[in-house]
Amino acid sequence: MARRYPLFPRLLFVLDGTGPAGIENRVTALRAAARPLAAFLEDVPVLTAPLTDVLQHGPSAAVWRPVHNPDQRVPWHI
Repeated sequence: MARRYPLFPRLLFVLDGTGPAGIENRVTALRAAARPLAAFLEDVPVLTAPLTDVLQHGPSAAVWRPVHNPDQRVPWHI
């Protein structure tokens, strides 16, 4: 018998290698790329976070930004 996830797992992007403006540009690009996938995003949460925030606050902290609402900060396990 195959085991399945009760829900799809989250898709997490950890962003690094650029400053705050670069992070914003990458989040904007991800949001634009995800726009045609609106139905997919209802089933699979796509979240982004700067590596500096993950390292400073921990991966379970509310440092993750949903691609569909990048002004919001949530824990990855929403």
